[in-house]
Amino acid sequence: MRLLALAALSSLSLVSCSPSGDTEIETSEVAAPPPTLAGVDLSQPVRALGTEPFWSLELNGTDMIYTSPEPGELRAPQPAAVVQGTVAMFEATASDGQPMKVTLTATECSDGMSDRTYPLTAIVELGERTLTGCAASTAAIMSAGESGPVVAAPQPAG
Repeated sequence: MRLLALAALSSLSLVSCSPSGDTEIETSEVAAPPPTLAGVDLSQPVRALGTEPFWSLELNGTDMIYTSPEPGELRAPQPAAVVQGTVAMFEATASDGQPMKVTLTATECSDGMSDRTYPLTAIVELGERTLTGCAASTAAIMSAGESGPVVAAPQPAG
């Protein structure tokens, strides 16, 4: 009986120390880190490119823009990346009505025409056509030399 009374008394003292129901407990939302694949931040512009035939596909955060000498340019709204392990996929319908699917895989890639190596392999499916190539952040491609790895330059500490 004494144990039961002691337990009840302890519970009452704990309740009196706890915040009242009127007090809001502050919570902070932690933002999820941007999706990355092989060190490439997929929330930033990414470019995929291929040879024979020459083509490129820009993922700019709003649109997926495919360009080649023929048939020209195709656009589709860029959905959020679906990342599973070492693969990221983007699927949408192009401006001409055909399905457009972009698959990026975290495997080193050579375009076969230069001495550059890219961090991602790209597969672009446009309707019945399948194109393979390489990909990296657009910033890395624009700043890379004629040979070696295509990687983004380190950002200065802020």
